[in-house]
Amino acid sequence: MVEHMKIKSKLIVHQKVHGVAESHCRTILKTRDLIDVSDEPVERGGTNEGFAPTEFMLAGLVACTNVILHRIAAKHGVEIEDMNIAVDASFDRRGVTLQEEIDIPYPEIRLMIELTTRASDDELAPLKQELRRYCPVSKVISQSGTAIIEEWTVTRP
Repeated sequence: MVEHMKIKSKLIVHQKVHGVAESHCRTILKTRDLIDVSDEPVERGGTNEGFAPTEFMLAGLVACTNVILHRIAAKHGVEIEDMNIAVDASFDRRGVTLQEEIDIPYPEIRLMIELTTRASDDELAPLKQELRRYCPVSKVISQSGTAIIEEWTVTRP
């Protein structure tokens, strides 16, 4: 009798990102075998060649929502035919302008999810309930005190 071995994935992984400050606004970022640039807009002294650090954070929420929502959908047998995700965030810039310390720089982020699916509202309910439970970026942001307001628009073909 042959015993099947389960392959265990690591549950805790270490992630590393390295940054080289090319200027007061521009940072070259490296992770794994990837390189990206963070920069500020021209009006804030940058060269506008990459996302600002705060935009990277918001982009991370959008991307994480995509990945986790697709995983949850697959878990529940829901097919997503198309999806668009956007955020609209209120950013209190007093901290980054060194005027005063702000405990919650983003009091509210609207997370807008446009989904095309044949799934019923009942079939979509677990996706809506589980997204905030499993998206690590959403958890970090919301546990910092930011309210993430999800707005779902579902279209059925």
